[in-house]
Amino acid sequence: MTVAIAITFTTRLLLILLFLPFSAMDKVINFHGAVDQANEMAGSKMTAKVLILTGLFVEIVMSLGVLTGIADRLAAFVLAGYCMVTALLWKQFWATDDFTLVGPSKGRDVFWDFLKNFALAGGFLLITFGGRADEASAFVHAPFASTYPYAHDVALP
Repeated sequence: MTVAIAITFTTRLLLILLFLPFSAMDKVINFHGAVDQANEMAGSKMTAKVLILTGLFVEIVMSLGVLTGIADRLAAFVLAGYCMVTALLWKQFWATDDFTLVGPSKGRDVFWDFLKNFALAGGFLLITFGGRADEASAFVHAPFASTYPYAHDVALP
């Protein structure tokens, strides 16, 4: 394994580590608690279960796509959307009644979590669209293509 491959793997692992294994494992171990939390937004237990199972699928399958490089642009795009949607649904700092800039504040803590979700989405979007402006069209033209993160001298679509 070259240093470049090790760095690429480690970078991608750090991006998905929150989801696989930790968040996915938490959804499995604490399934009923996750469903109860989702039910606050969903309104019905069945919808909440579908949301949790969908989240579990996204966290496992899309994380594996990013890590392995298989359809990694699409996987990263889905994970970016997942991060933004979960921030908007479950990190509603604007809905807290104690948002303050100084001293203890649950609202401020939720605000930082909200921003972290969007920062993580930005990392996934770098995989989706590339780091340069001329790479963005590759996703549009071939969304299921790989970026071939572990290969050398591969022409990207």
